[in-house]
Amino acid sequence: MLILRLFIVLVALLLVLSGGMYIITRNRRYLEFAWQTLRFAGLLLLVFALLFVLERYVLVGWRVLL
Repeated sequence: MLILRLFIVLVALLLVLSGGMYIITRNRRYLEFAWQTLRFAGLLLLVFALLFVLERYVLVGWRVLL
């Protein structure tokens, strides 16, 4: 869980910095980078959530059957 918290903090910092750079330079490249970062972070969090559900319910349930 510590790794996930660190990941979320780093992504938030990256999004704030990208937004700030867009405001300063008005270069749309920074908005596109922020959007890509947000999509990647969402995908990675979804994968971690699926792994958590797999560990929590499927593998524990499998152990009960054995």
